[in-house]
Amino acid sequence: MPEQLTPELLALRERCSAFAKEHMLPLADMASGAAAAKIRAAAKQAGLFSMTQPNGVAKDSGQLALCVARETLAAANPPELGAVFGPSPGVLGSVGEPLASTHLAPLLAGEKRGSFGFTEPDDAQPTAGVIDGDSLVINGQKSYVTGGADADFINALVRIEDHGPSMVVIDTDINGVILEKRFNSLDGSHHAAFRFDKVRVPISQVIGELGQGLPKALGQIGDVRLLFAAQACGYLIWVMDLLQTHLQSPDKSGAARGDKDVVRWHYANLRIKTFAARSMLYRTARLADAGENIVNEGMACKVFATECIGEAVDTAIQLVGGGALIDDHPLALLYKKVRAWRLAEGASDVLRLNIGRGILELGKGRL
Repeated sequence: MPEQLTPELLALRERCSAFAKEHMLPLADMASGAAAAKIRAAAKQAGLFSMTQPNGVAKDSGQLALCVARETLAAANPPELGAVFGPSPGVLGSVGEPLASTHLAPLLAGEKRGSFGFTEPDDAQPTAGVIDGDSLVINGQKSYVTGGADADFINALVRIEDHGPSMVVIDTDINGVILEKRFNSLDGSHHAAFRFDKVRVPISQVIGELGQGLPKALGQIGDVRLLFAAQACGYLIWVMDLLQTHLQSPDKSGAARGDKDVVRWHYANLRIKTFAARSMLYRTARLADAGENIVNEGMACKVFATECIGEAVDTAIQLVGGGALIDDHPLALLYKKVRAWRLAEGASDVLRLNIGRGILELGKGRL
């Protein structure tokens, strides 16, 4: 748990807390783009921006350091949280040339934007590729590419004939790559649907070995699940602090709002679940840093923490009352932000099924 952190991680936690107060919260009323630019510049100076990159702090401290940083920042409920950390290598992390120079280096430098293409329409055939000489010809669709409309390339899962699922880098400006739709989700993030019509890319843009794309894709998804869990735990801390202040304040009669047993029951229930979610997060991060396979634990953290923050915000709105339903109330804004997380990177029900299969059929994990 957090009380067992090393002096280095305690110092990181203090840095992140100070960073949120000094560089993020004062920008709450600034336009999104301008605020993000200021936060990004400050994060680079503070050494936080590079934590997700190969030469950053996280190379030595691993998932635990990232969880500490993400949870601490989210606990302040600041604007533009996504601007603090730079792009991670993702599935490009171990690529050689030419991809290391043409795509990985510009991605890490912020000169190119990447996106991840995994999800396909329910009624569509899997995105498929056929090797033709030194090229790969791709046809298919990707239905939910986060940030894809602004991306320079998509790391897409493609089923290559005679080889199987492979990760392929597809530049978005080449012939046959068709942006069919751009759309926003409840949390304000934007996504895109793409169609690939006889798209031809060099075979050198296959990431790693042919047919080995699914483990790479699932590895990236697993890292993002832990990110969601860490941020959810941070927001849980923020909601608990808000509720404590609210419930200790007097109502019209002069009595504390938290004096009623039913109110205390709901508040205590949220506190218990927050404690459990944070315990799961920190244990899982430590297992990851020890080299353990945390596929099941990562799914469990993501499911439990994202469901907890959803319940916490919903209950907090109920306890605070109608004022919390106003569009710009922080609880209303947070509700919109976290609702999508129970679907992102695997819906909660699907992940529960996967956990069951992982234990009963594969004997994986410590759950």
